[in-house]
Amino acid sequence: MTTAFTKKQLIIIILCFISGKSFAQQNNRWQITTDGAISWNINNIPHDDHIEMSGKKISSVIRYGVAADSSFHVTRSLVWPMLRTIPNNTHASLTRRFAQDHLKLVTVNNKAIENEKVVSITLNGTLLVKSKVGKTLELTRQYFPTTTEASYCEIYTIKNISGKGYTVEIPKSNTIYNTNPINGTEGSYTIQSKVLNDGYFNLKPNDIISFSVLYFAGKSNELLPELNAENEKMKRLELVKELSNKLVLETPDTILNTEFAFAKLRAAESIFETKGGPMHGPGGEAYYAAIWANDEAEYIGPFFPFLGYDYGDKASLNAYLHFARFINKEYKPIPSSIVAEGTDIWDGAGDRGDAAMIAYGAARYALAKGSIDEAKQLWPLIEWCLEYCNLKLNTEGVVTSDSDELEGRFPAGKANLNTSSLYYDALNSAIYLGATLGKKEAQLTTYKTQAKNLKSAIEKYFGSTIDGYQTYKYYKENDVLRAWICTPLTMGIYNRKEGTIAALFSPKLWTQDGLASLSGDKTFWDRSTLYALRGVLAAGETEKAIDFLHYYSTRRLLGDHVPYPVEAYPEGNQRHLSAESGLYCRVFTEGLFGIRPTSLKGFDFTPRLPISWPEMGLRNIHAFGQDFDIVVKREKKKLKITISDKKKIWLDKVINEGDTIKVLFDK
Repeated sequence: MTTAFTKKQLIIIILCFISGKSFAQQNNRWQITTDGAISWNINNIPHDDHIEMSGKKISSVIRYGVAADSSFHVTRSLVWPMLRTIPNNTHASLTRRFAQDHLKLVTVNNKAIENEKVVSITLNGTLLVKSKVGKTLELTRQYFPTTTEASYCEIYTIKNISGKGYTVEIPKSNTIYNTNPINGTEGSYTIQSKVLNDGYFNLKPNDIISFSVLYFAGKSNELLPELNAENEKMKRLELVKELSNKLVLETPDTILNTEFAFAKLRAAESIFETKGGPMHGPGGEAYYAAIWANDEAEYIGPFFPFLGYDYGDKASLNAYLHFARFINKEYKPIPSSIVAEGTDIWDGAGDRGDAAMIAYGAARYALAKGSIDEAKQLWPLIEWCLEYCNLKLNTEGVVTSDSDELEGRFPAGKANLNTSSLYYDALNSAIYLGATLGKKEAQLTTYKTQAKNLKSAIEKYFGSTIDGYQTYKYYKENDVLRAWICTPLTMGIYNRKEGTIAALFSPKLWTQDGLASLSGDKTFWDRSTLYALRGVLAAGETEKAIDFLHYYSTRRLLGDHVPYPVEAYPEGNQRHLSAESGLYCRVFTEGLFGIRPTSLKGFDFTPRLPISWPEMGLRNIHAFGQDFDIVVKREKKKLKITISDKKKIWLDKVINEGDTIKVLFDK
């Protein structure tokens, strides 16, 4: 499959366009390059966009654009999560926005650079802008955070492409800001912006001069450490390369492969080195040095073991152990979020079903990680969360809560579909994990009975016909379609899959940006779209899911706001929150490849190979204590499965489409 639509896809798009809801024509602004980057060869201007990039001690949101006259403009918002402000709450990270374009301070032959025209912008771990000034100069700007320092870098180059020499003056600059001490938990903070390689230069034909600008923040009177921007760029690109070589998706669809690679980076880079240990943070200039029961415990925690990024695994385990600090004998609600580097909590939305989120994520993480020691550490937390949910069952057998993960933005009633579905999957994972850990059969039998009863209760309580679709009501009084009707599909509940899938992809819910949060509303949250795509694949509707997945991926990777999955709109203006990228990757690990962890050493495997694909592969999977590859090939009307590592072929088998096989990494 190429970036162009197949005949089947075009028919779907035409039909949906007629309906006025499901698809809009895709005019791709960006293109995939041969080295796996994406590039915008400037056209269709003016246009503005924003991207978030993070390191262990800093995050940056770059707002950039090209005006109608082809000139470039940029601002950068820099966030230092470990420099806490007052009040030290969820959003209390030191943040500043800077608008200076340092090339505008440079003089060439005693004059400012004028009539610059942007030629291209490229994204692949950095933001690289190339421009020209007639036939005289080529200019580049490159933006990126450092990987391990509280610093952010910009590298500028000026190349003489004329036949004559120029004089270039790069001004010296070392600007220092001292923040008001009453606004910081540790008093005043020092923010520094410094130009490196300033001075006077003679630029002969074909010569290139470069200079860099570093931004840094620290405690009072703490100044910029000795850094070399080129070295920091290499470290950033080495991280990109490291992640690109882990959990590699290989399909005939270049767009899916590339968006998967980009999502891995965004998922993994947003982990901050806090005094409470490594903490994955959603980002978005709002959510740092803190963890949430949905973003970290539910969404991205179960993904990291597959990626094999050690720092990601440490952040996930750390998040679960932070939540474990709050288990209590009275079964009072666990906090929704632990903020301020682990020193405080947020529970402003009450019980959102957080225990179900944590049990679901922790159990899946423990199984996939394959570590007996970590599983033993997490078992008390999982056990407590399951009992909490059991105690919250109403008389009709579903879980009650004050709200859901959208925290009251939309109605959720007294019991919502999401929480009960998560609890159901958590029970099943606990059965698998408990068996591996040798837990008492009576306890596991109880979980089995609870799961069976809950599945029945979900059908009776939530099962309904909405807008003519045999699907679910999100809560008891709900009478309009909601995006989260997809959740049962991701948890292996397929009673109403036909009606639910039809509703999800109908003009009632599907929009040009994926699923509307509820029918008739312009609001969308990517998290529900990504759950839906994973669930539809898991349910076996491969052809339908792959068309919509290709469309969604194309829009996020090559459209007007790139290159990652987003949080929401209009709230946050489609921020690049990090956990959504983890959910994108799980569409493939759990949906397309159908990996369902069932022990510390194995999983149930139900691959979903699209009919137009001859094969697909997922390589360097770092789960279940192994580093292995999966290759699925079409062999007439069957599928040939090969699971191997560098030393051994673990499985080589031909199966029927839709079959589930058990994979066990024995000794």
